Amino acid sequence: MPAHDPVPPPVPLKQQFLRIMRWAALFSLALAALAVVLVAHGDSSIHIHMLIATALGVGLTVLLGIALMTLVFLSNRAGHDAAAADHRQKDENDPRS
Repeated sequence: MPAHDPVPPPVPLKQQFLRIMRWAALFSLALAALAVVLVAHGDSSIHIHMLIATALGVGLTVLLGIALMTLVFLSNRAGHDAAAADHRQKDENDPRS
């Protein structure tokens, strides 16, 4: 009888989150740089403070959004959300409802 392929152990959620966030940081940095270039290209009298605020605002907002959505998806994948949802049919004779 042939042997089954070994199942790799599941990657811990913290490692998955950190791996995704490394890519998210690069993506966020690229979007912040693009935003700075677009803002600087639009006006000739741009101050450095406006460019720094644009970079921080865009970069951190994108990074926060990706982090929160990553936590939602990883939580769902791990099954933590299943216990919070009650998908049973409501019984009309049940005194608890």
